[in-house]
Amino acid sequence: MKNNQKGFTYPLTLCLLILFLLFFSMNVERLLSERKLIHETETVLKQEYYYLSTVKKIEKIFASEGTLPAKGRIHYQEADMSYQADPAAGFSQKVSFTLHLNSGITVVGEGVFDTRTKKLMKWTELQ
Repeated sequence: MKNNQKGFTYPLTLCLLILFLLFFSMNVERLLSERKLIHETETVLKQEYYYLSTVKKIEKIFASEGTLPAKGRIHYQEADMSYQADPAAGFSQKVSFTLHLNSGITVVGEGVFDTRTKKLMKWTELQ
């Protein structure tokens, strides 16, 4: 009881409570930043998947028909991809891609296809 009357217990309890709240808030902040990073990573991986799928489909169309359609649109479950092919210049043909995710994100990219091998040579993502 003597320690309590001199005021030792209250400041010690207050310091312990402040330390606990400090560590708790640090862990909450870390958890929130990890969740944000996971969400951003998921969005980027979806974008890459849709671009890769579209390029593979266009390569198949290019190989089977011999030419690329001037314009096209491919619908996915969570996105729409539209593309527009420029006229061939020499042995290369430039194609512009626009990805519209259902979450509202729009990403633009450009690809250069080789008309001899009918494969993608160069890829550039614009934003």
